[in-house]
Amino acid sequence: MDEKDHEIIRMLKNGLPLDPEPFKSIGDMLWIDEMSVISRLASMKQSGVIRRLGAFFDHGKLGKIGVLAGMDVSPEMVDTLSAHIEKIPEISHNYLRDGSPNLWFTLVTESKELQEKILSDIREISKNSRMLLFPTKKVFKVRINLD
Repeated sequence: MDEKDHEIIRMLKNGLPLDPEPFKSIGDMLWIDEMSVISRLASMKQSGVIRRLGAFFDHGKLGKIGVLAGMDVSPEMVDTLSAHIEKIPEISHNYLRDGSPNLWFTLVTESKELQEKILSDIREISKNSRMLLFPTKKVFKVRINLD
C-alpha cells in the first residue's frame, strides 16, 4: 500500500461521495483517474486489506431483526462450521476469538422464523455446540479513525 491507497481509505471511511461518479470524484481530489481508484480498491480487496465496500443499514428501521451469536466450537469443527456460516447471506460477520465462546457471528433476518431456522441448521452442523444469543436492542454507530 502506498500513500494514495491510504488516502483512498481515509476518504471512504465516512462513505462514498454522493455523486453519480463517486470514484471519479475521489480520483479528482487525489489527482488520479477514476479507473486508478477502482483498480486500487480491487487490489486492496484482493490482498485482504479491505474486506467489504458497501452500505450499512439500520436493519431495525428496515423491519428486520438481528442477533449476535457466540458459540463454543471445538478446534476440529471451526473450519467446517465457518465455511457453512460464510455461505449464509443473512450473516454479515463471522469471526474466531480466544476464550469461550470462541466463534461469533451476526445474523439479520426478515423474520423470527427464518432466524430460528438458520440458527437450528447451524446448531445441527455444529453437533449442538453451546450457543449464546444476544438480540439487537439498540444500534450504535461505530466510527473508526484510520489516521
